[in-house]
Amino acid sequence: MTSHEVAVVDYGAGNVRSVAKALEYVGSVPVVTSDPEVIRQARSLILPGQGACGSAMKALEQRNLIEPILSAVRTGVPFFGVCLGLHLLFDRSEESNGPCLGLLPGKVRRLPADVKVPHMGWNTVSFLKDHPVFEGIPQNTHFYFVHSYYSDPTESCSVLGVTSYGTEFCSVVARGSMVATQFHPEKSGKWGLRIYANFLNMARDCVVQRGCSEAV
Repeated sequence: MTSHEVAVVDYGAGNVRSVAKALEYVGSVPVVTSDPEVIRQARSLILPGQGACGSAMKALEQRNLIEPILSAVRTGVPFFGVCLGLHLLFDRSEESNGPCLGLLPGKVRRLPADVKVPHMGWNTVSFLKDHPVFEGIPQNTHFYFVHSYYSDPTESCSVLGVTSYGTEFCSVVARGSMVATQFHPEKSGKWGLRIYANFLNMARDCVVQRGCSEAV
């Protein structure tokens, strides 16, 4: 089977075509797939998503995609989660009783009651650490958000960026070869495209080095 440079996971809960077009714009040839074997063979993965964690986990389970995603991340395959794809990395969510992927300790919580939800539109990200996926991105750059819940990691070491909306919340996480954002890079203009280009460069470097050394 052909090993694709980047596979965009299609489980019926995300605007996968917009992500694929953004990747094409920065020079990649992505495959949009719900095939577990294609995901196992891919050299990098992007997990987009919109909606609720409970229904998303059910959709992933029905398509037999949970095991290949977990296996890829745990073996150091470069991974990028977008919006709901960030939430799914944690243990569980307040909006559903069942577990999420459990790759990062923490919980997904609802935004405060005194702010309008969903949080929709442009907002800034304050980066707390350097990371190759965000190389060249200015501090406090505006990105596009659409969400009603936010990630609350147990371990602060995985928090790469924060955003304020009613409360200061984690908007970027990173651990090993896994990165995820609350905002949508594909809707965030030139800086969002730069993030995808940087991710692809990191993934190519991992292939050259025969795998990233820091698996989750």
